[in-house]
Formats: sequence, structure tokens, C-alpha cells
Amino acid sequence: MLLAVIAACEVGFWVLLAAGMVTRYLFRLPWAGMVLLAGVPLVDVVMLVAGVIDIQRGGEPSFKHSLAAIFIGVSVGFGHQTLKWADKWAAHYFAGAPRPVKPPKSERARRERAGWYRHLLAYGVGVGIMVGLGLLSGRGYDAALGPAWTWTIVLVIDAVVSFSYSFDGAGSEEETPREKQSV
Repeated sequence: MLLAVIAACEVGFWVLLAAGMVTRYLFRLPWAGMVLLAGVPLVDVVMLVAGVIDIQRGGEPSFKHSLAAIFIGVSVGFGHQTLKWADKWAAHYFAGAPRPVKPPKSERARRERAGWYRHLLAYGVGVGIMVGLGLLSGRGYDAALGPAWTWTIVLVIDAVVSFSYSFDGAGSEEETPREKQSV
């Protein structure tokens, strides 16, 4: 049953996001759109409550609990950024706002580091929930923490890639053609 709740919550996240944007910009009902968008974080609360109820009813910590924890962590770490991204594009497509501007390449190193910090936040929340559900069960958290090891490897790889932009000159401003000619 928990897997069905997780799937419904994931679908619900995107349905609420799309409905909120369409209501806000296409139907020009900003308050109604905001109410729908306010429901987006509640999806994570439903998922967390479902996981806790499953554990309290005698469910053994397993991959499905870890999956719920991962979804909640990613939502906490990246949810706000996703909402801002969707809002900019919905305003462009439905309300005639200018097309969202792609950030300059000189900002890439900073953006990559910020993305990794969001990933670290998602990881901390997700693993914290995994441990919490394991402790709540009274049976330990080894099974719930199984996916955390893979996630740790992904987090380390993401750190290496994200911070590499700070050292390879990708974030520095390139020379202008005039500077090249004077050299």
C-alpha cells in the first residue's frame, strides 16, 4: 500500500504544480493558483505520514520507506527551485512574460555549487528520515539505509563535478576579442 501512496504522491506533485500554473496564468486566477501550489508541499507530508503509519502498523523498514524518504528529501532540497522554474516558464507561455533568460556562463561555477548544496540538503533530509523510520520501527535502520550508500556515492560524484567548475576556469570571464588582439 505504501508504494501506491508514493506513486500517487509523485503524480499528485506534478498535477498540483501544473494545475497551479494553469490556474494562475491561463485562467488568470492568481489566488486559486496559489492555493493549488500551496498544496504541493502537503504531498510530502502525506507521504511521510503514510510511511510512519506503515512502520507503526508493524511494517519492517525496507526499500519502499527509503524511496519515500528520498522523494521527500529531493522535494525539500529542490522543490522551491522547481516551483520557481515552472513559474517563470508558465508566465512566459501563458501570460506573455519574456522568455526566461539563460544565466551567463560566468555564473556557472556558482550555480553548480548551489545545486550541490541543494543536493546535500536533500541527502541530509532523506537519510535523516530513513534513520528516523528505522528507529521508530524498533527493528533497526539497516534495511532502510540500503539506498543511502548508493546515494552517498552519487552525492560525492556530484560534488566532484560541481566543484570542478570552480577550478577549471569555466566560471571565469573569457577574454574579449579586443583583449586577444592586444596581446
